[in-house]
Amino acid sequence: MAFTKEAAIERARQDLSARIAVPAGEISETGVDDADFPDMALGAAAEGEMSGQMITPGWRIRLRAHGQAYEYRANKHQLRLYDFRGENYKV
Repeated sequence: MAFTKEAAIERARQDLSARIAVPAGEISETGVDDADFPDMALGAAAEGEMSGQMITPGWRIRLRAHGQAYEYRANKHQLRLYDFRGENYKV
């Protein structure tokens, strides 16, 4: 599945809603920026995951819910949740 920036943002909002049991409407978008990540896992490899070491362009998606900030990283091929409770996740 290829993501557009808008589709990645919506998928991130839905994923976060399910993870923290908060309605998607209560999750705000605080920023979406173009970013270059240090590897093909967007700098958010899951535990034990190997990743090609090449600069990979994508988007840094910042969301907020109930006073907490969350970061997703995406490109047209993947979506990842960065440092959620100390772990990274491929969505």
